[in-house]
Amino acid sequence: MVSITSEGPPAPAEPAHAGPPISIPDFEIVPRVGLALAGVILVALIVVVATGGLWPLEFMHVVFGAGWTVIDLFLGFVIGPILGSLSIPARIEFTTKFMPKMVVLMPAIVTTTLVAGWQLSTHLGTNLNTYHNHAWVVASMIVVGVMAIVALGLLEPANIAVLVELKKPRPNPGVIERLMKRFMYAAGITGLMQVATLVIMTKLASS
Repeated sequence: MVSITSEGPPAPAEPAHAGPPISIPDFEIVPRVGLALAGVILVALIVVVATGGLWPLEFMHVVFGAGWTVIDLFLGFVIGPILGSLSIPARIEFTTKFMPKMVVLMPAIVTTTLVAGWQLSTHLGTNLNTYHNHAWVVASMIVVGVMAIVALGLLEPANIAVLVELKKPRPNPGVIERLMKRFMYAAGITGLMQVATLVIMTKLASS
């Protein structure tokens, strides 16, 4: 005699990508403090552009340009390699503490640098064909333009996508891994381009 025991319907199979649950610290994708700081920066930019003073324009361009350069170099050559060697839980903890700040601050820093730089160039006449180093100015605009596209078109979307994935009830580690690699590669590219920017700017300052 064969005994048959009914155990009910089989449990649904787990998705192929599902792994053990990941512990995610609580965080805000768009931190309110950072949003307020970005708002202050943009309001200050509007005031400076409206008044048109040479020193305020130069101050904002130099300060925020230097901030952009430092962040890109630090991300590309320091944070990127370290992040790549960390475990997934360590990356997640770093990401939830660091990346929300970049979501709001980087667009404000990039926008301020570009707008103040163009206004300053117009004020000084360095964007005119008659300027003796016009070719170097054009080169700097091309490099900075590409960096802005990478920062706002690759870094920022990858940053937001990682944070959105981490907010899901069961984040996919594979998706997070791919997005983090995209973020680190983009940061490395902008870091290298910032070196080119430093070369161009020092050339312009010395001539």
